[in-house]
Amino acid sequence: MRLLLVNPNTNARTTALMTAIAQDAAPEGVTVQSATAGRGAPLILDPAMLAIAGEAVQELIAATDLSPFAGVVVAAFGDPGLDALRAACPIPATGIAEAAMAEAATHGRFAVVTTTPLLVESVARRAEAYGHGSAFAGTWLTTGDTSAVMADPDRLTAALEAAARLALAESAVQAIIIGGGPLAAAAAALRPRLPVPVIEPVPAAVRLALFRAAPAT
Repeated sequence: MRLLLVNPNTNARTTALMTAIAQDAAPEGVTVQSATAGRGAPLILDPAMLAIAGEAVQELIAATDLSPFAGVVVAAFGDPGLDALRAACPIPATGIAEAAMAEAATHGRFAVVTTTPLLVESVARRAEAYGHGSAFAGTWLTTGDTSAVMADPDRLTAALEAAARLALAESAVQAIIIGGGPLAAAAAALRPRLPVPVIEPVPAAVRLALFRAAPAT
């Protein structure tokens, strides 16, 4: 079985990172292939960039032969283009925010920890749209310039851990989502450091995509 992971930003290095994490999360016999958006931004920072990323995802999928694949994973936390993709795609489409929130909600109330302040409202709308409004405790942010924090893996992990601990101190949550495809490596690093389950969106999306693909296999 094959899954197609689509990176809605234009950073090929991020695509490779997320694909490797997705492949590690996939069971034996499942291959994860990837594609990168042909236009947009290397890092999605605001609603305008998110909208462009959604258009780029639709364009990429329209130009792709999907016959070898059992499912598509949209690997940006705003799930750009996911709703339109479902209307046109012949195979199941899964968003990493959708999958992460579904897993987090099984533990109870959850928080999202991320780096992009201009997307906080978008995250809240997604939580509401997916039916998790009552379980969603809010979004906590890293401090400092987003691009600078993202450019230093150790600084990024430390900043996300600080924000996660603040979320735990300020709200009684039972799970924390590290909200962003490019944050995938940091999410894995934080799992043993925090006292509640840390939900990694990319592996969560692989699990949900395979569940959705199973009836057709």
